[in-house]
Amino acid sequence: MEYCLFTEPQQGFTYDDQLAFARSAERHGLDGFFRSDHYLRMGEGDPLPGPTDAWTTLAGLARETSRIRLGTLVSSVTYRVPGILAIQVAQVDAMSGGRVELGLGTGWFQREHEAYGIPFPAKRFDLLEEQLQVVTGLWSTPDAETFTFEGEHFRLDRAPALPKPVQSPVPVIVGGGGPKRTPALAARYATEFNIGFVAEDVVAEKFAVVRAACGAIDRDPSTLKLSVALPTVVGSDDAEIERRLEAIGRTREEFDDGANIIGTPEQVAEKVERLRTLGAGRVYFQLMDLRDVDHADQIGAEVLPLLPR
Repeated sequence: MEYCLFTEPQQGFTYDDQLAFARSAERHGLDGFFRSDHYLRMGEGDPLPGPTDAWTTLAGLARETSRIRLGTLVSSVTYRVPGILAIQVAQVDAMSGGRVELGLGTGWFQREHEAYGIPFPAKRFDLLEEQLQVVTGLWSTPDAETFTFEGEHFRLDRAPALPKPVQSPVPVIVGGGGPKRTPALAARYATEFNIGFVAEDVVAEKFAVVRAACGAIDRDPSTLKLSVALPTVVGSDDAEIERRLEAIGRTREEFDDGANIIGTPEQVAEKVERLRTLGAGRVYFQLMDLRDVDHADQIGAEVLPLLPR
């Protein structure tokens, strides 16, 4: 089992806030630090200091950490053309000494695209499939050869397919709740399938669907890592839990909905054990308040020792 911190910096947090969380993950023995890839705050609240770019952030963290995995959960196909994305990820992989993971999805936040002038086509699954084909194709092309691709959305003419990442292959995460195309794309291109923000019965259902998608193309389902990302609030007692809920503008009734992770370290460990029995090989603890570094420390110091490995 692997355990990572997952954050949403577009909600009003700086690079330094993210660095503090990444250092906490590294200091306490967690496996990784992952962040969303968004440019606009969601919901009401103070948008300051403004967004940070995901891959610029990860490049910085690559040089300021030494062990943890670093990645996006997930980058939208609408933000970057695949040839440039392949170069960016390969470069950050080199800067980290081979610790990068690429989460890639269709994108969904239309208002964000409108705000920053980013095209937002109505249909994006074909974009996602072509992006996956191009990125993985560039990375797998032998050094002495070029990569050409003719798709409906992207065309590459004898690309040098450089630079190559340190890792071969770079872990690629595909996730979401789509009933057919998402699991099919994960089975064909991904090293990890992720489902987030749903109850345990839905986790079990989605894991079964993606395993079946692997079987349909004769891929051994055990070669696809299964993971869960869930909003998390941990506290040593009810008072600490309530304080953290108040800081993110949520009530206990709203948050404790059967999907999210909430409770004492012992209660969190019980939830994680249930996820493990469903097949999860990695859990992302989504922490919403990046100014609360003590929360990240508590995950590492008090929760991690109770978790199965």
